[in-house]
Amino acid sequence: MWGLRAFGRRGGCGADGPRDFGEEIDRMKGPDGGSLIPWLLMASGPAVDVAQGRVALPWLAGSGLAAFCVLYVCAVRAGFSDRFKGGPVPVRLLLAQAAVTFALTIGYGGNWLLLFPLLSLACGVSARGRRLGIVLIGLSASAGVIAGMGHHEDFWNTATLSYGTFLSGLVVSVILTLFDAVHMLKATRQELARSAVAEERMRFSRDLHDLLGHTLSVIVVKSEAARRLAPRDMDAALTQVADIEAVGRQALTEIREAVTGYREGSLATELDRARSALSASDIEVVVRESGPPLPPQAEALLGWVVREGVTNVVRHSGASSCEIELRSSGGKARLTITDNGSGVSSATAATTTAHRIGTGLKGLSERLAAAGGSLDSGPAQRRGFQVTAELPVEEENAA
Repeated sequence: MWGLRAFGRRGGCGADGPRDFGEEIDRMKGPDGGSLIPWLLMASGPAVDVAQGRVALPWLAGSGLAAFCVLYVCAVRAGFSDRFKGGPVPVRLLLAQAAVTFALTIGYGGNWLLLFPLLSLACGVSARGRRLGIVLIGLSASAGVIAGMGHHEDFWNTATLSYGTFLSGLVVSVILTLFDAVHMLKATRQELARSAVAEERMRFSRDLHDLLGHTLSVIVVKSEAARRLAPRDMDAALTQVADIEAVGRQALTEIREAVTGYREGSLATELDRARSALSASDIEVVVRESGPPLPPQAEALLGWVVREGVTNVVRHSGASSCEIELRSSGGKARLTITDNGSGVSSATAATTTAHRIGTGLKGLSERLAAAGGSLDSGPAQRRGFQVTAELPVEEENAA
């Protein structure tokens, strides 16, 4: 039929070789009501009967045929219309067309029985599923019964008419269902592509925030230390400058790895950097570790927590000491970063706390939640600020 021929022209293998099916889906144009209008040529037989006066009351037969054609066109157009599709209008038009069809075929028979396949085509546009099957069976049986009432004596002609009536609506419905599925597939592919792009942008921005925030904080702290040391101890100042150069080179490497998506953090490396950054800020640091070694994925996630937590301590705490404690036991790893921040006035406490939580800790919460863990942050029990991360660890990996 029209839908299969259109698809055959566009798909398959041609002179240029096989084409990508996804590209064919994007290029396929769905059918519309105009594709079924030419099938009205099947009504040319009854029209000839009317024109040659072979029927009783030609004016009545001609009026009925004209009404049938108008109802057919309206029913097909309504079945494809976004405004009327799925509503009561197509159903009412089909009922009116069915009434005219039965009246004309019972009254005249012969060529007029070809109106049944046309009615079936119109039904295939609007009906789907079990309802369509019931309608087509009823139309096929009605066509056979009316044909056997004396207008069509030949059994095979009657069987062909019933089969053609059933097949007409079925094929139209199948083709339209196929195009609906193709349309849904296109929409799903586009939505998946948008989701993938949004997820990659989120990952990239989160990694850049974590990387650059920490690195720039370390560079600022060490630059201030070098400036303070330069007048009285040039060698110590040059050591800080060398550290700044090393941090910058490492940052370039990490950014390249983050761009390509292959960066994996190391907890031991982050702890060493934390000691260096806190010491350069004149913050006393104590690191405690207990328990068996962690699997690489858990180390990478907790490494991000150390990086972000220490960055917040250096930037916002005004602390003189910071304690980092890592414990792993019972299938769970727990990392706590606590500072004794000198505190702020009550008027600015809420604002400062919100600033310290910020985008970085929210991103870490999402990372840990995806791995089944959790992240809590807020004022410490005695004084300062505390960040606590918990992460499940498989026993066999921990062992």
